Amino acid sequence: MFTPAKLKRCAQALLGSAILAFGLYNVHSLSHVTEGGVLGMTLLLQHWLGISPAVSGFVMNVLCYAAGWRLLGKEFLLYSAVAGGGFSAFYALFERFPPLWPQLAELPWLAAVLGAVFVGAGVGLSVRAGGAPGGDDALAMVISHVTRLDVQWAYLATDLVVLLLSASYIPLERLLCSLLTVALSGQLIGLVQRWGRPKSCPKGRAEPES
Repeated sequence: MFTPAKLKRCAQALLGSAILAFGLYNVHSLSHVTEGGVLGMTLLLQHWLGISPAVSGFVMNVLCYAAGWRLLGKEFLLYSAVAGGGFSAFYALFERFPPLWPQLAELPWLAAVLGAVFVGAGVGLSVRAGGAPGGDDALAMVISHVTRLDVQWAYLATDLVVLLLSASYIPLERLLCSLLTVALSGQLIGLVQRWGRPKSCPKGRAEPES
Protein backbone atom coordinates (compact mmCIF):
# COMPACT_ATOMS: atom_id res chain seq x y z
CA MET A 1 0.00 0.00 0.00
CA PHE A 2 1.32 3.45 -0.93
CA THR A 3 1.37 5.48 2.24
CA PRO A 4 2.21 9.22 2.21
CA ALA A 5 5.72 8.35 3.40
CA LYS A 6 6.23 5.92 0.49
CA LEU A 7 4.89 8.43 -2.02
CA LYS A 8 7.28 11.03 -0.61
CA ARG A 9 10.20 8.64 -1.09
CA CYS A 10 9.10 7.82 -4.63
CA ALA A 11 8.95 11.53 -5.44
CA GLN A 12 12.40 11.99 -3.93
CA ALA A 13 13.79 9.10 -5.98
CA LEU A 14 12.27 10.61 -9.14
CA LEU A 15 13.78 14.00 -8.41
CA GLY A 16 17.17 12.38 -7.88
CA SER A 17 16.93 10.44 -11.13
CA ALA A 18 16.01 13.62 -13.02
CA ILE A 19 19.06 15.47 -11.66
CA LEU A 20 21.29 12.49 -12.47
CA ALA A 21 19.98 12.17 -16.03
CA PHE A 22 20.38 15.90 -16.60
CA GLY A 23 24.01 15.81 -15.48
CA LEU A 24 24.97 12.70 -17.41
CA TYR A 25 23.45 14.02 -20.64
CA ASN A 26 24.63 17.62 -20.42
CA VAL A 27 28.06 17.00 -18.84
CA HIS A 28 29.40 13.43 -18.88
CA SER A 29 28.28 12.52 -22.39
CA LEU A 30 30.08 15.59 -23.76
CA SER A 31 33.31 15.43 -21.77
CA HIS A 32 33.81 11.64 -22.05
CA VAL A 33 34.88 11.59 -18.41
CA THR A 34 34.32 7.97 -17.46
CA GLU A 35 32.97 6.52 -14.24
CA GLY A 36 34.02 3.64 -12.05
CA GLY A 37 31.67 0.91 -10.89
CA VAL A 38 29.58 -1.08 -13.33
CA LEU A 39 29.85 1.42 -16.19
CA GLY A 40 33.62 1.56 -16.00
CA MET A 41 33.84 -2.23 -15.78
CA THR A 42 31.68 -2.69 -18.89
CA LEU A 43 34.02 -0.40 -20.85
CA LEU A 44 37.04 -2.28 -19.50
CA LEU A 45 35.61 -5.68 -20.52
CA GLN A 46 34.70 -4.33 -23.94
CA HIS A 47 38.22 -3.01 -24.52
CA TRP A 48 40.15 -6.11 -23.43
CA LEU A 49 37.72 -8.99 -24.02
CA GLY A 50 35.38 -7.64 -26.67
CA ILE A 51 32.30 -8.23 -24.50
CA SER A 52 29.47 -5.88 -25.37
CA PRO A 53 28.42 -3.50 -22.56
CA ALA A 54 24.84 -4.48 -23.40
CA VAL A 55 25.64 -8.00 -22.14
CA SER A 56 28.10 -7.32 -19.33
CA GLY A 57 26.13 -4.31 -18.04
CA PHE A 58 22.89 -6.30 -17.92
CA VAL A 59 24.49 -9.23 -16.07
CA MET A 60 26.29 -7.04 -13.52
CA ASN A 61 23.25 -4.85 -12.89
CA VAL A 62 21.03 -7.89 -12.32
CA LEU A 63 23.53 -9.33 -9.84
CA CYS A 64 23.83 -6.00 -7.98
CA TYR A 65 20.06 -5.55 -7.73
CA ALA A 66 19.61 -9.17 -6.65
CA ALA A 67 22.11 -8.66 -3.84
CA GLY A 68 20.30 -5.46 -2.86
CA TRP A 69 16.96 -7.25 -2.75
CA ARG A 70 18.36 -10.04 -0.55
CA LEU A 71 20.05 -7.71 1.91
CA LEU A 72 17.98 -4.51 1.82
CA GLY A 73 14.48 -5.90 1.31
CA LYS A 74 11.57 -5.58 -1.09
CA GLU A 75 11.17 -1.84 -0.62
CA PHE A 76 14.66 -1.41 -2.03
CA LEU A 77 13.42 -2.91 -5.31
CA LEU A 78 10.38 -0.62 -5.33
CA TYR A 79 12.37 2.58 -4.90
CA SER A 80 15.09 1.32 -7.25
CA ALA A 81 12.47 0.64 -9.95
CA VAL A 82 11.17 4.20 -9.52
CA ALA A 83 14.67 5.69 -9.62
CA GLY A 84 15.92 3.52 -12.49
CA GLY A 85 12.78 3.91 -14.57
CA GLY A 86 12.74 7.63 -13.88
CA PHE A 87 16.35 7.95 -14.99
CA SER A 88 15.62 6.27 -18.33
CA ALA A 89 12.53 8.40 -18.92
CA PHE A 90 14.24 11.67 -18.02
CA TYR A 91 17.34 10.86 -20.08
CA ALA A 92 15.15 10.10 -23.11
CA LEU A 93 13.41 13.45 -22.56
CA PHE A 94 16.67 15.42 -22.29
CA GLU A 95 17.99 13.76 -25.46
CA ARG A 96 15.27 15.56 -27.41
CA PHE A 97 17.06 18.85 -26.77
CA PRO A 98 20.60 19.97 -27.64
CA PRO A 99 23.12 19.95 -24.76
CA LEU A 100 23.11 23.17 -22.76
CA TRP A 101 26.89 23.50 -22.47
CA PRO A 102 28.59 22.02 -25.58
CA GLN A 103 31.80 23.88 -24.67
CA LEU A 104 32.36 21.40 -21.82
CA ALA A 105 33.72 18.99 -24.42
CA GLU A 106 36.91 21.10 -24.37
CA LEU A 107 36.98 21.60 -20.58
CA PRO A 108 37.37 18.14 -19.01
CA TRP A 109 38.45 19.39 -15.57
CA LEU A 110 35.46 21.71 -15.25
CA ALA A 111 33.22 18.93 -16.53
CA ALA A 112 34.64 16.56 -13.90
CA VAL A 113 33.67 18.93 -11.08
CA LEU A 114 30.29 19.96 -12.52
CA GLY A 115 29.41 16.37 -13.37
CA ALA A 116 30.25 15.29 -9.82
CA VAL A 117 27.79 17.85 -8.45
CA PHE A 118 24.92 16.48 -10.55
CA VAL A 119 25.79 12.84 -9.87
CA GLY A 120 26.28 13.47 -6.15
CA ALA A 121 23.00 15.35 -5.74
CA GLY A 122 20.96 13.05 -7.98
CA VAL A 123 22.20 9.70 -6.70
CA GLY A 124 22.29 11.01 -3.14
CA LEU A 125 18.58 11.83 -3.23
CA SER A 126 17.71 8.41 -4.67
CA VAL A 127 19.86 6.57 -2.11
CA ARG A 128 18.33 8.71 0.64
CA ALA A 129 14.91 7.52 -0.52
CA GLY A 130 16.11 3.91 -0.29
CA GLY A 131 16.57 3.11 -3.98
CA ALA A 132 19.39 2.74 -6.49
CA PRO A 133 19.10 4.30 -9.97
CA GLY A 134 21.87 2.00 -11.27
CA GLY A 135 23.75 -1.19 -10.46
CA ASP A 136 26.70 0.85 -9.18
CA ASP A 137 24.46 2.40 -6.57
CA ALA A 138 22.94 -0.92 -5.55
CA LEU A 139 26.42 -2.38 -5.11
CA ALA A 140 27.57 0.57 -2.98
CA MET A 141 24.45 0.33 -0.80
CA VAL A 142 25.03 -3.41 -0.30
CA ILE A 143 28.70 -2.91 0.61
CA SER A 144 27.73 -0.10 2.99
CA HIS A 145 25.07 -2.29 4.61
CA VAL A 146 27.40 -5.26 5.05
CA THR A 147 30.56 -3.45 6.16
CA ARG A 148 28.83 -0.58 8.04
CA LEU A 149 30.96 1.89 6.10
CA ASP A 150 29.42 5.22 5.17
CA VAL A 151 28.04 4.95 1.64
CA GLN A 152 30.51 7.45 0.15
CA TRP A 153 33.45 5.20 1.07
CA ALA A 154 31.71 2.20 -0.51
CA TYR A 155 31.36 4.20 -3.73
CA LEU A 156 34.97 5.32 -3.60
CA ALA A 157 36.29 1.80 -3.04
CA THR A 158 34.46 0.27 -6.01
CA ASP A 159 35.23 3.21 -8.29
CA LEU A 160 38.93 3.22 -7.45
CA VAL A 161 39.30 -0.49 -8.17
CA VAL A 162 37.70 -0.12 -11.61
CA LEU A 163 39.56 3.08 -12.48
CA LEU A 164 42.91 1.60 -11.49
CA LEU A 165 42.22 -1.33 -13.81
CA SER A 166 41.13 1.15 -16.49
CA ALA A 167 44.56 2.79 -16.33
CA SER A 168 45.63 -0.03 -18.64
CA TYR A 169 43.96 1.70 -21.58
CA ILE A 170 42.64 5.17 -20.60
CA PRO A 171 44.91 8.21 -21.21
CA LEU A 172 46.36 9.68 -18.01
CA GLU A 173 44.59 13.09 -18.16
CA ARG A 174 41.22 11.50 -18.75
CA LEU A 175 41.86 9.02 -15.94
CA LEU A 176 42.76 11.82 -13.53
CA CYS A 177 39.56 13.69 -14.46
CA SER A 178 37.62 10.50 -13.78
CA LEU A 179 39.31 10.07 -10.40
CA LEU A 180 38.36 13.62 -9.50
CA THR A 181 34.71 13.24 -10.47
CA VAL A 182 34.19 9.90 -8.67
CA ALA A 183 35.93 11.16 -5.52
CA LEU A 184 33.78 14.30 -5.41
CA SER A 185 30.52 12.62 -6.39
CA GLY A 186 30.99 9.87 -3.80
CA GLN A 187 31.45 12.40 -1.01
CA LEU A 188 28.43 14.39 -2.17
CA ILE A 189 26.30 11.25 -2.30
CA GLY A 190 27.19 10.50 1.30
CA LEU A 191 26.52 14.09 2.35
CA VAL A 192 23.08 14.21 0.73
CA GLN A 193 22.17 10.71 1.96
CA ARG A 194 22.84 11.50 5.62
CA TRP A 195 21.85 15.20 5.66
CA GLY A 196 19.72 15.83 8.74
CA ARG A 197 19.71 12.16 9.68
CA PRO A 198 20.75 10.86 13.11
CA LYS A 199 24.13 9.14 13.16
CA SER A 200 22.44 5.89 14.19
CA CYS A 201 20.65 5.63 10.82
CA PRO A 202 21.66 2.30 9.17
CA LYS A 203 24.26 2.65 6.43
CA GLY A 204 23.09 2.21 2.85
CA ARG A 205 19.43 2.35 3.82
CA ALA A 206 16.98 5.21 4.10
CA GLU A 207 15.77 6.03 7.59
CA PRO A 208 12.15 5.09 8.21
CA GLU A 209 9.84 8.07 8.05
CA SER A 210 6.77 8.66 10.10
